[in-house]
Amino acid sequence: MDEASLRVNNELDSEVMVSWMSEHCYQCLYQPLGAVPARPGPGKPSWRDFIVSTQHGLTLQVNDSHSQQLCTVPFHFEEHGNYSLWVKNLNNTTDCAVITDADPVNSFIPILVSFLVFAGLAIAFTIVKTILRLDAVKGVIFRLGGSMETERLINSELGSPDRTVDSVTDNILPPPPSPSKRLRSLDTFRGLSLVIMVFVNYGGGRYWFFRHESWNGLTVADLVFPWFVFIMGTSIALSFNSMLRAGSTRYSLLWKVVWRSVQLFVIGVIIINPNYCQGPLSWGSLRIPGVLQRLAWSYLVVACLDLLVARGRLDTLSMDAWWSRGYDILLYWPAWLCVLLLEVMWLCFTFLLPVPGCPTGYLGPGGIGDMGLYSNCTGGAAGFIDRLLLGRSHIYQTPSSRVIYATQVPYDPEGVLGSINSIVMAFLGLQAGKIILHYRDLHSSIISRFLTWGLMLGIISAILTKCSRDEGFIPVNKNLWSLSYVTTLACLAFVLLSVVYYTVDVKKWWSGAPFYYPGMNSILVYVGHEVFEEYFPFHWRMTNSQSHAEHLTQNLVATSIWVFISFVLYRKRIFWKI
Repeated sequence: MDEASLRVNNELDSEVMVSWMSEHCYQCLYQPLGAVPARPGPGKPSWRDFIVSTQHGLTLQVNDSHSQQLCTVPFHFEEHGNYSLWVKNLNNTTDCAVITDADPVNSFIPILVSFLVFAGLAIAFTIVKTILRLDAVKGVIFRLGGSMETERLINSELGSPDRTVDSVTDNILPPPPSPSKRLRSLDTFRGLSLVIMVFVNYGGGRYWFFRHESWNGLTVADLVFPWFVFIMGTSIALSFNSMLRAGSTRYSLLWKVVWRSVQLFVIGVIIINPNYCQGPLSWGSLRIPGVLQRLAWSYLVVACLDLLVARGRLDTLSMDAWWSRGYDILLYWPAWLCVLLLEVMWLCFTFLLPVPGCPTGYLGPGGIGDMGLYSNCTGGAAGFIDRLLLGRSHIYQTPSSRVIYATQVPYDPEGVLGSINSIVMAFLGLQAGKIILHYRDLHSSIISRFLTWGLMLGIISAILTKCSRDEGFIPVNKNLWSLSYVTTLACLAFVLLSVVYYTVDVKKWWSGAPFYYPGMNSILVYVGHEVFEEYFPFHWRMTNSQSHAEHLTQNLVATSIWVFISFVLYRKRIFWKI
């Protein structure tokens, strides 16, 4: 999978060394592929077969036995293709060319087929739903349902029926909307993030763009966790406002915040721990950071900040003051000040903390990056702090940077320093909640504020990154949870939330299904998919483990099962809250 066959043919009278480098590897050393001996005689090239990666474009380099470069060939190999690299001597110069011997397979066809299947199911569901809403169909259902109910009651001698028409059709028609003020768009957005998170955690069909980026840059897998953190902050604002209006004390809410944070942290450390793959857990190999641990920390800090400044009633505020348009920020300036101080702390630690054997302010992956000069400096200050405070054996042992940069140093993407920026992300989500509270029922104002925030954060990201992947002041980096990563993902979150809010809560063009249901039971789905990952029907033995199609089928089926489970729990009104 994600591999092709390459035969190197050498027509030179001397041995050649073939090396490679991925186009995704920034300022990297070439990695040896292998040596090809000199030709045995005129017209008889020597050859040797190799396996090359097809995930990204590669640059092949051919050197002679004295390490002198003969030629370089950039080429993007495709999956299961057979290729030949010919090294020839033409007019006293070395010529290199790649030829396709056997056509590769189209590894994206399974994605297209899956898209068409789910699109067809969505269209069929919409058609059935529309038909069921027709008055004539409702009448037929009523008559059939009524006669069947009457016959059942007569046969069982239970007396006359006492259920209404609505109860007869309850299992066929969608449930009526809840009279509560809960915004479906928030649960839909949370559910969308969660469903993608479950899918990529199960493997994402083993496609590279459904895995985390090796270092700088973004893939689909890098989007969802920050969005989940963002929407958690939004929910904090809305839930605390509701509970304060209902008469809850800040002290009681603080106790709930602390207790929930402890529960999330313990579940993350003990139940969902990747080091289970290495055998029974022991203190010597226990990973302390993690996804739920970071959620717990971000929730604790942001919720406490909001409790300090949150207002129980907003309808008492006058809108006549000149600064009323900034209520959603100015009323909470102490919390904003704390968050800005936290961000200054992240910048100081990242760019000013001396790291032994590494340049100050280093943001690289180490390994073969930066021409191999800082191989043990993975993550710079972030990695150094984790190894110092938590120990090398208590952090993630196989970071995504190993894939391309061949790093050998343990590094945790949910480490201590990055948790500061996850707090910032949650606080930006809290700001979205403040906008909803202060501009309640003013849909145009809410959407315009969302888009304004998205624009401002997008501009900040463009400045920090110089609109490039690797050349910016602070590149977008999920492993570091860099500042530009937060501003970029928060920008996308504000824009996406405005779209979902408009389509779900304002125009009601979309009910939010099916993402709404896992969004209502997010903790249960997340914990459940981690605990039962290796069990049937979420996982089974494959007939061809090198097939994207079979991996994609398995991962989509497993994800769909969790969506269905969340739907059943929603209909049964079963919700796991901690």
